[in-house]
Amino acid sequence: MAYEVQMPKWGLTMKTGKIARWLVDEGGAVSAGQPLLEVETDKITNVVEAPAGGVLLKILSPQGEVVPVMQVIGVIGEAGEAVAASAGASADAAAPAAAAAPAASGGKAAAPAAKAASGEVRAMPAARRLARELGVDLAAVAGTGRDGAVTEKDVRAAHEAAQKAPAAAPVAPCEATDDEIIPMEGMRKLIADNMQASLQNAAQLTVFVEADVTEMVALREAMLARHKKDPDYRLSYNDIICFAVCRALKQHPIMNSTLQEDGIHLHKHVNLGVAVSLETGLIVPNVKNADDCGLEELKSRVRDVAKRARQGGLSMDEIQGGSFTISNVSMLGVDGFTPIINPPETAILGVGRVAEKAGVAEGVVCPRKMMTLSLTFNHMVTDGGPAMNFLRTLADMLEKPVRMLG
Repeated sequence: MAYEVQMPKWGLTMKTGKIARWLVDEGGAVSAGQPLLEVETDKITNVVEAPAGGVLLKILSPQGEVVPVMQVIGVIGEAGEAVAASAGASADAAAPAAAAAPAASGGKAAAPAAKAASGEVRAMPAARRLARELGVDLAAVAGTGRDGAVTEKDVRAAHEAAQKAPAAAPVAPCEATDDEIIPMEGMRKLIADNMQASLQNAAQLTVFVEADVTEMVALREAMLARHKKDPDYRLSYNDIICFAVCRALKQHPIMNSTLQEDGIHLHKHVNLGVAVSLETGLIVPNVKNADDCGLEELKSRVRDVAKRARQGGLSMDEIQGGSFTISNVSMLGVDGFTPIINPPETAILGVGRVAEKAGVAEGVVCPRKMMTLSLTFNHMVTDGGPAMNFLRTLADMLEKPVRMLG
């Protein structure tokens, strides 16, 4: 018995999926539940598992093809089993049928404007007057009146059609045959659309604080030393920052909000988004109810979603419903920057590198570990005061992390 492999539907908004690559060649053996292919959507790349065991008899949609959800993309069956000729044929037949539809449904085409024996266009007097007023060339108007005469209705229709006609296309630049063209599709197009929409639909302002994180650096070193016998133990600055952000958001709930059609939603829990860089772009999975986690649990959950984001193993729920995002670029040697809000969230935190600078501690100039925190917020949702108070609270927690953990 042959089994159809369909393009899955992940989430209510998914309409199509792109075949990223087949993991099994046509004719190859597969077992039920085995990873069969990778599908790329506008939001994630995920693995599709084989619905049954057997042989991949036919690949109907090759790598790179964009396919509507629930369309058959492959067939699994027993070795030597014939593949039904109808498999996948409906999609192929749809295009010619659609192409023929305009000719079949267009009805009888309007005849060009009829001309009298003198060569003059036949038109009603009122139509001639209206054509002069609107600047319409009667010779170019299809007449629908008696014997093909142009009526007032024909003139108005021609005028409206001319108004709706698209503007002339700009002159194309000279073709450069040695250019490489990267298609704007998939994740890249989603990022472009989201970032453009974010900047167009939010009044974004970025504020900066330079935090003295000398004690945070010392705390991390002490915790690593405490677990030195555990070769698998890891603790990063980002782990501590994520924990601090959740605590600071509880004190400043307006920053843990989203702007939606019916108003500002203040969220009871923190769904913490973490920006993860991939070869194909940037994705922001989120940890639900992150504020309920202790440091160790939160660290594990953040690392888990980041790892699965890189492997293409996220669920739709993990990339939707975030309430606040952290973008950490410290590993790139960046200090401050202006991160763009992940809509519909109210704010996003940018984390810079830890840099050693001259500072003052107890009246003495000495080397200190400094970090720039960049907070972009939506001025439509809140004002500078509440946003800066949140950032100051966060900086205080990072400057005195023992109090936060205690």
